[in-house]
Amino acid sequence: MPSDLLDIVVVEDDPSMRRAIERMLRVGGFRPIMFGSAEASIEADVLLTADCLILDIQLPGMSGLDLFEYSLPDGDSPPTIFITSFDNSAFRDRARRLGASSYHQKPFLGRVLLDAVKQALQAQRENPRVDE
Repeated sequence: MPSDLLDIVVVEDDPSMRRAIERMLRVGGFRPIMFGSAEASIEADVLLTADCLILDIQLPGMSGLDLFEYSLPDGDSPPTIFITSFDNSAFRDRARRLGASSYHQKPFLGRVLLDAVKQALQAQRENPRVDE
């Protein structure tokens, strides 16, 4: 059965938030792949093969927005949800330009993020990427 689970890559530097998101995704029926930094996720080389990404914007080192642009430069990316504790219009606008599925300011309810993942995956099923 585990092979049927969808892989959700999460890049979040706060350990308690990372654990909370991981638990929420597991309960929701997903397989979370957790990273504490953008650089660790790049090294693992899993961003393009994930079914969905949840990226914290404010990370030590490379930001979640920069990670997205660096690792997925040609727009062929899984649905991506950005999260942040430091909301501002520049972050929201940049996330929108990058094609974010959604954007959430912390703190948020686990159900809100889980629903965002489900909606992003549903939207992708309805409008799949062309991989040719």
